[in-house]
Amino acid sequence: MKYRPSRRLRRLTIATAVVLALAGVNGPVLYGFASEEYHQYKINQPGYKAANGHWEVVDVPATYRINTIHAALLHTGKVLLVAGSGNNAANFRAKSFRTVLWDPVKNTFTNIPTPKDLFCSGHTQLPDGKLLVAGGTQRYEKLKGDVKKAGGLMIVYNEDPDAPRTFPAGTRFTGRENGKTFASKDPVVVPRAKKTKDPVTGRVTVTHSEARIYVEALKDGRKYATGAQDNYRIHGLTGADARNFYGIAQKLSFDKKDFQGIKDAFEFDPVAERYLRVDPMNEARWYPTLTTLQDGTVLSVSGLDEIGQVVPGKQEIYDPATKTWHYLPQRRFFPTYPALFLTDRGRVFYTGSNAGYGPDNVGRTPGIWDLRSNSFRPVPGMSDPDLLETSMSVLLPPAQDQRYMVLGGGGVGEDPRSTDRTRIVDLHDPAPRFRDGPRLYAKARYPSSVILPDDTVLTTNGSGDYRGRSDSNVLKAELYDPAADTARPVADPLVGRNYHSGALLLPDGRVMTFGSDSLYGDKDNTRPGVFQQQIDLYTPPYLFRSSRPRLVDTGRAPRPVRLGGTATYRAPHASAIRKMRLIRPGSFTHVTNVEQRSVALDFRVTKGGDGVTVTLPSDPSLVPPGWYMLNAVDQAGTPSKAVWVKVPPAGGS
Repeated sequence: MKYRPSRRLRRLTIATAVVLALAGVNGPVLYGFASEEYHQYKINQPGYKAANGHWEVVDVPATYRINTIHAALLHTGKVLLVAGSGNNAANFRAKSFRTVLWDPVKNTFTNIPTPKDLFCSGHTQLPDGKLLVAGGTQRYEKLKGDVKKAGGLMIVYNEDPDAPRTFPAGTRFTGRENGKTFASKDPVVVPRAKKTKDPVTGRVTVTHSEARIYVEALKDGRKYATGAQDNYRIHGLTGADARNFYGIAQKLSFDKKDFQGIKDAFEFDPVAERYLRVDPMNEARWYPTLTTLQDGTVLSVSGLDEIGQVVPGKQEIYDPATKTWHYLPQRRFFPTYPALFLTDRGRVFYTGSNAGYGPDNVGRTPGIWDLRSNSFRPVPGMSDPDLLETSMSVLLPPAQDQRYMVLGGGGVGEDPRSTDRTRIVDLHDPAPRFRDGPRLYAKARYPSSVILPDDTVLTTNGSGDYRGRSDSNVLKAELYDPAADTARPVADPLVGRNYHSGALLLPDGRVMTFGSDSLYGDKDNTRPGVFQQQIDLYTPPYLFRSSRPRLVDTGRAPRPVRLGGTATYRAPHASAIRKMRLIRPGSFTHVTNVEQRSVALDFRVTKGGDGVTVTLPSDPSLVPPGWYMLNAVDQAGTPSKAVWVKVPPAGGS
């Protein structure tokens, strides 16, 4: 009898043949699918997570998805996500400015009314736990081909010592020589002139005051441009006012118009969850750095001003007690978003990292800046010194060691070059000098580095070219151990992140990453990029261990602990604790987070072994006033969840 296969066997044979035929045609597709399936299987294995950590996506409802440009951890445990107009000119024209407050524990979100365009502002933590946000956007840039009206800087003079004057937006200026008329785009206040009297001769001298404003021609067209300096009369003025108030402008042209800054400043109150207006800065600033000093005042440096020029070395100080600003007496020039860290003896260390604007040969040398004398001591030895723009800088843990690392970076402006160098300097060395550390995972601009409670540093992402151009995003991450001076790769990030991205440590020991603003969306640079609104969470390897120390504040609310003071916390199995770390919450934007620092604390286990008493350092330049996260770390390097500690200013409460 002839064998006849069963119907089921025939169907199986045909199906197998079809699969094999498809595999022959679509082998790469099937292989790619299988590879991805295996990758997902591998990264979700317990052993892999314990060695490399794990990434996950935060579920953000559509109504709360924004172009996060700035992020700061608040002492409530919530994260302030600030977009402003989010690098979107349509949002700017519509005055659609966004801020969202995220609770990582509950994964809830709140829309916060945003009073001005805080896109590209500066921010820092204040002693009382509020977040100072200063500067932002007055006007978007226009590239040379997009400029339709001639325009530029008009300096408005006042020779009247008795009368300051406000000129509203739309004020017209007509050249006495060229006869061409221009209008101001914003209001401007011109202070009264300065009058001095010689005590010997009695002679009175009047020195004019001045203010700067951006002006444009009334109509489109090349014929309205000017090519030389002229004196401009101000419309609507007569008599003495017409003589005392006037404008002077150089070339008013069709050159590229850079972004312009604002003077506005606000404190964000984490308890009331709203912005509070304070006195404006003396200078308009877009891309400024704010650094909290040892007495709780804030240094504001650099930025583009109200006519789109880098502020020419005029730095100022904010006093949170009076909510007012005053200039430093002497000038020093820095490019925009300079990485300026408070260091010992109240000096400021400039690592050379910056992000964006300024000449390539001025203000880019790393060094130690004494604010009182305005002296600046250069620190040599930087490798790839012309590739420091969009590099990341971090004060390595513990902060007492005063060792700083600069990671990656690129050339000035849209330069395609980048570097995988890391550079380390010890400021306690009698002659500080940078040396190279381990190579970064790739040549990268815009890497994000976060100090972890176990004294390691997580660095993620970046791109090989300017703003991820030519599909150059880097999907890699690593952990650096400062004690061993070694780095090792960990789990790869889920998405690419370059310009306008960042990362923050959360109180539970995880790290959030946000943002990315690629210039193009494809390798051939033919499609515009789309802002990455996804927020991701990285769980470090230390959170996949079987045990974890606990730290409990027994008070009803977090207690203030003075510099040099002590505090006791409940800690079951306290004998297993090997380190206590005081970590300042981060405030990140544009590859800049000069806030974060991890301070080693002296401690002792209490009698009975169920608690720990910590002692704070007495140096306010090591522990500037404000709120901190306190972590216990056990013998395996596993940190506790943080408890919050308020450190008042020296002599304060």
